[in-house]
Amino acid sequence: MTPAAETEPQAVRPGPLSEVRIIDLSQFILGPYATQTLGDLGAEVIKVEEPSGDRQRNSGKAPKSREMGSGYVAFNRNKRSISLDLKTEEGRATLRQLVETGDVFIHNMRPAAVARLGFSYKQVSAIKPDIVYVEAMGYDDAGPYAGLQAFDDLIQSASGACGLGQLVDPDVELRPLPSFLADKTCGLFAVIATLAALRHKERTGEGQYVAVPMLETFTGFLMAEHLYGETFIPPTGSFGFTTAITPHRRPFKTRDGYLTAMPASAQQSARFMELGGLPGAYESERFTSKASGKEKVAEYYAMMAEAAASHTTEEWMALGAANSIPVMRANTPMMIFEDEQLRQTLFEERELEGEGTYRAMKPGLRFSKTPASIRLDPPRIGQDTAEILAELAALPR
Repeated sequence: MTPAAETEPQAVRPGPLSEVRIIDLSQFILGPYATQTLGDLGAEVIKVEEPSGDRQRNSGKAPKSREMGSGYVAFNRNKRSISLDLKTEEGRATLRQLVETGDVFIHNMRPAAVARLGFSYKQVSAIKPDIVYVEAMGYDDAGPYAGLQAFDDLIQSASGACGLGQLVDPDVELRPLPSFLADKTCGLFAVIATLAALRHKERTGEGQYVAVPMLETFTGFLMAEHLYGETFIPPTGSFGFTTAITPHRRPFKTRDGYLTAMPASAQQSARFMELGGLPGAYESERFTSKASGKEKVAEYYAMMAEAAASHTTEEWMALGAANSIPVMRANTPMMIFEDEQLRQTLFEERELEGEGTYRAMKPGLRFSKTPASIRLDPPRIGQDTAEILAELAALPR
């Protein structure tokens, strides 16, 4: 039993950020993913929405309504929603009251747009001097792209992500990676930045402005290993981390599916091939007859593929565990629901009021004393407006 398995249910124990209040003006994916993660860690997140709601709400079909689409539900748990029309003085006045109660103010609007509403860092810090103000924008304002609109595909394009496939196959067309990877990565960096600024505030009492420029943040993340031979000036080799871009980096076909095998030594590789019906593979004529290193590598992967095809995926999972060979089944996206590890540790079926049952993916982080947890299901537009307004009205003035 792990230290996390304590007697008190996780749901009633506060998370590590339980005394932090987040005022969240974000929409789409980057900001909501960041604030959902902070909410999973126990922060109180107040999602401020215009009367029509987060524009991600109608992304993906909901069972019964237009405002609870699957794209919205995936990024907005552990939040309360207040609906405010920030084009009106009444809405702005309420938000200013909320700011007074907050520890963090986060948004992913363009800087000029948020300033027009009256909520730039200068304006917000005048209301709450110790606020941690997190602004996610497309591009660092020190460069020529400052102020331009940014979406995931635009950032993937400028960062080089669309061309990563060409490091493996020069003839492949440029295309974004099939995930909103820039949004989610930058969302996590926004979480890291928020936690660092909160730590500074804890030590000094000072708030601060935090910028999360997508292009610079994502490019640094994506290319950390791929500068490789271009790291030094002049270059010492080519662009692209060789083990990451080899065309052999792919799952092997088994008798009934696919398997990724990562032997950590020649001994493990030889054992894998022996278990697959190819004993003494490294000493075999088919391997030793190859003249060049490149030919030997190609033959090695051919033998590994031949060995993999001799057993089912489940048989290989058992053989890998018994022989200390790192292997793992290769799931297609739909197969993740059948993976017993994920069934037991990640997926949770919950009831979403008015919509029915939905799949939630529980926080992956584990804390023995202050657990991350799902406390609130994604809210409808302005679901908590009356409650939050009542709380503000009860505050001493």
